[in-house]
Amino acid sequence: MPYRPSHRQLEYLVAVAEHGHFGRAARACNVSQPTLSAQLKLLEDRLGVVLIDRGGALVQATPAGHALLSHARTVLETLDEFVREAKAADKGLGGLIRLGVAPTAGPYLLTGVIELLQERVPGLQLYIREERPSLLETAVREGTVDCILTPQPVRESRLVSDDLCVERIYLGLPQRHPLAALPALSVSDLHGERMLTLGRGHRLYDQVQTLCAASGAIMSEDYEGTSLDALRQMVSIGMGLSLFPAAYVASEFARERQVVLRELSGWPMQRHIVLAWREGSPRQAHFQRLAKLAREGIASSGLEGVSLPEA
Repeated sequence: MPYRPSHRQLEYLVAVAEHGHFGRAARACNVSQPTLSAQLKLLEDRLGVVLIDRGGALVQATPAGHALLSHARTVLETLDEFVREAKAADKGLGGLIRLGVAPTAGPYLLTGVIELLQERVPGLQLYIREERPSLLETAVREGTVDCILTPQPVRESRLVSDDLCVERIYLGLPQRHPLAALPALSVSDLHGERMLTLGRGHRLYDQVQTLCAASGAIMSEDYEGTSLDALRQMVSIGMGLSLFPAAYVASEFARERQVVLRELSGWPMQRHIVLAWREGSPRQAHFQRLAKLAREGIASSGLEGVSLPEA
């Protein structure tokens, strides 16, 4: 019969890799350090491969160990899900969801979603982590978050996604800018204009970059906004133009008088927001239900410029 590592051995492997220290890993696993070390050595002996590099100042996974970490996390997640299913009989969403959200979308779309979840799944614990989409994709792949709410495109090939909504994108101009006097704008009107954007790793960065390439606008390289609020303030004082998503506009532009919003003809001024998770996750049914509830919550919010995806 082939050797099968125990779940404790896999837990020890993940803990040592994450903590970089045998003592801290042992405390996190609530076992003695000799027990943890002995079990890891047994795991290595039975597999015939060294998983932990013990020779440096920092304890870390070997290349072989690193390659097996994602599998170990998947096995542990499956076992956790087994226990959750047994306790909850799949009546909820597994009790806990660690949700990663893009800062340009999550804070402005989640209000109605959270209210609906509190009503429909009262026992759910929802831990929210806000980060730029490129880092969120890495986090869900490595298992530090369960799923992510993010704009398309999802570039990590090992993630699957479910559409939540389609969000309109507006061009923001300083109120005194000559283009602000025009009722309608085309892509060619932006030639030579300075475009401001968030930093790399945000999908809005990619959209501004594409728009600049098509229009001849100049993408600002000397300063990148750290938030949509920062971009709005820079546009308001005439530093350039930028793009703003509809949910943000609905939330933050009620009293804004220094920034004028326009649409661009002949350009796809919209983005798709999705819920994404790791392909093959044992919690796929939970995430699909979460996506369904999220669509309901977003629809109930009635945000102008935000619509459900076509069936």
